[in-house]
Amino acid sequence: MNSEKITEDTTTTATAKDAPALVKKIGRTTYIVRVHFSKTSRETMSDKIKRMLKNEIRQM
Repeated sequence: MNSEKITEDTTTTATAKDAPALVKKIGRTTYIVRVHFSKTSRETMSDKIKRMLKNEIRQM
């Protein structure tokens, strides 16, 4: 297995103009992922996850 150390996910809140960020450190590299949501989207998060799972199953 890979010997890199993976730390726990931590969510930080930024200023109002910035989106929240997910910070993950793997080894000596820190990854910062900013999350944003479309204000015009008609698909809920639940719908999106179901759609992604169905697509994944079709590829099997």
